[in-house]
Amino acid sequence: MNKSTLAIILGGGQGSRLAPLTESRSKPAVPIAGKYRLVDIPISNCINSDIKRMFVLTQFNSASLNQHIKNTYHFSHFSTAFVDILAAEQTPDNPTWFQGTADAVRQCMQHFMNHDFDYALILSGDQLYQMDFNQMIKAHHDSGATITIATLPVNAKEAPEFGILKTDADSFITSFVEKPAASLLPEWTSEVSDEMKSEGKLYLASMGIYIFNRELLVSLMKNPDTKDFGKEIIPQAIGKEKILSYQYEGYWTDIGNIDSFFEANLGLTDDIPKFNLFDNSSKIYTRARVLPPSKITGTSTIDKSIVAEGCIINGTTIEHSVIGIRSRIGFGSTIINSYLMGNDYYQNIEEIRTNAINNIINVGIGERCFINNTIVDKDCRIGNDVRLNGGKHLADANTPLYMVKDGIIVVKKGAILPNDFSVE
Repeated sequence: MNKSTLAIILGGGQGSRLAPLTESRSKPAVPIAGKYRLVDIPISNCINSDIKRMFVLTQFNSASLNQHIKNTYHFSHFSTAFVDILAAEQTPDNPTWFQGTADAVRQCMQHFMNHDFDYALILSGDQLYQMDFNQMIKAHHDSGATITIATLPVNAKEAPEFGILKTDADSFITSFVEKPAASLLPEWTSEVSDEMKSEGKLYLASMGIYIFNRELLVSLMKNPDTKDFGKEIIPQAIGKEKILSYQYEGYWTDIGNIDSFFEANLGLTDDIPKFNLFDNSSKIYTRARVLPPSKITGTSTIDKSIVAEGCIINGTTIEHSVIGIRSRIGFGSTIINSYLMGNDYYQNIEEIRTNAINNIINVGIGERCFINNTIVDKDCRIGNDVRLNGGKHLADANTPLYMVKDGIIVVKKGAILPNDFSVE
């Protein structure tokens, strides 16, 4: 086990841009790929890098995240490994909630200081990527840096969305600008690999992944006026500290809004996805559920899709979609370009029969439904002959049952859509 490094995973703020998926859960607890949660990504990257001492910092809607981590990450009784949740707490010294990423770390420093470590690895809880942190830690150590920032080459279209930095010949950061205007970009090109140059990715963006030497982190956290790493700590440290840029050229995406979340999930259905779930050396860990295999009956057609375990699929057409755990889909339904998150439980046969007699809609997708460009959150009850046809033709909307964002329909958690319900 890597005993020199302590991982600190930032759970993010309110996650309003991911609403309604974050109305009852924190951003790191949002389900992805049909069976995982977002927080499983940074935790799995740490475990695969043999970093097994992790804190997850959160404050909004943290109950489901607490439950997931408690039920998932169990290490040997004889190991010092752990994944601990640190929710925002009021103390005599800190009467307020977390005011930013750096403030969250500052308020939790007393817990970190109970452990021996040389380096603090600070990660985001809402990014999708696979990375060996040992290479980054080695580069940090060998260079004599006090801070290392993981950086990603991006093109001119993407650059204004990020913090962009410049480096010298030894990859040390000399300047930094937060979300530069397009007119400034010619001054902010950096040295990147030939492959990145060929793709027009000439700008180095901060990925929000940092390594701090212990002594420096302790020193920086003594200043209560700095609330955020990206906006204050890093810019103020340039010119004072040795800050290394560690270039990463693999797949990475920030799950910041519904559009990026939707695209990242459907991207997993590609023949060779950019984010590889089928990798022996970079496994994604999650809760070990005791679920049966998925059952597919009738003349079902499934193409370019991912189907998680425990599903019951009856005479259904599924194309370019992700079907989550315990999903139940009725006869004659069509699912295209959609993500069904699945269900937290099964209804027994007696309950299903009773519901049919009393005209109560069961959990899952009914018969003869058409669902396109849609996210269906957990435990929804969708009746027969329901049509959900998302696309750019739909205006943004927010109702008690669903939300439309950027043409994507999001059916809210636990929503009940009656027979013949339509959004198109």
